Amino acid sequence: MTVKLGNQLHPALQFLIFILLSIAIIFIGNIIGAGIAVALYGMHAVLDIGQLKFAAPHVIDALWIIQIGGTTLPILAASIFYAFVVAREPRDYLKPGFRFPWVLMLLVFVIMFISTPLIEFLSNLNQKMALPHFLYWMRAKEDEAQKLTEAMLKMKTIWDMIKDVLLIGLLTAIVEEFMFRGVLQTIFTRWTKNTHAAVWITAILFSAFHMQFFGFLPRMMLGVLFGYFVAWSGSVWTSVWAHFINNGTAVIATYLFRNKTIKINPDDQHLFSYGAYIFSLAVIIFLFFIYRKITLERQPIPEIDKQTS
Repeated sequence: MTVKLGNQLHPALQFLIFILLSIAIIFIGNIIGAGIAVALYGMHAVLDIGQLKFAAPHVIDALWIIQIGGTTLPILAASIFYAFVVAREPRDYLKPGFRFPWVLMLLVFVIMFISTPLIEFLSNLNQKMALPHFLYWMRAKEDEAQKLTEAMLKMKTIWDMIKDVLLIGLLTAIVEEFMFRGVLQTIFTRWTKNTHAAVWITAILFSAFHMQFFGFLPRMMLGVLFGYFVAWSGSVWTSVWAHFINNGTAVIATYLFRNKTIKINPDDQHLFSYGAYIFSLAVIIFLFFIYRKITLERQPIPEIDKQTS
């Protein structure tokens, strides 16, 4: 009989092991990614990235290599390694199954677009929050991160857009959802024995992971939406789909705006009225009620529901 280590360890210890494992794998990934970038494009390309100089040839290519090899793939590797080797419960810690009513994917699609005004409201609220003096350095770090993102979103052709949709939209969605709604939300569900606590704690960590104070609230709310999608459906693919819609839409809108196909700036946070904010929240609550009702009617009830029923 195979002993499942995940059942033997306290969830607090599981959390510590997973964090340390992720840090170690990401550290190794960054070394490998930087090494590949240096081998292909020279040390100057990596140094230019550190100095936010993106005009030189191949700097953007080096940036992509370091991002994918140093962060994206290592996060995926850490989640898969933990689920299969440490916990030995990949079905519970990754939730890769597709046994859920497919109408949920339609509901996720509608909820994500209806949530746009609510996310805008939280973003505007977040922008009005003041950082303590000793945390002013975070503003500079966010500005640097924004410049890196803008460099990666330089799309001259439709093929550049497709590449960004696949890498920033789809791959990032899969990687982060396996980590947060897969491994971490499962750990916190077992730790707190409460679905709602697990969803919100994971959403807070999800937002903090991006280290962007002025985007903390809207990203946390997205994490909450993603968390309930998974908690009630039992499948990580519902949140991957939601995450992909969010990221992919942003990439496409950025491409269309920069190529003057649309006039609405995707970075504009003043598109909706207070009435739209209230309407958005009300519709989301109603659609979540339907989403939950559908998942309760299916058989068997997901394990996560049994733990909190």
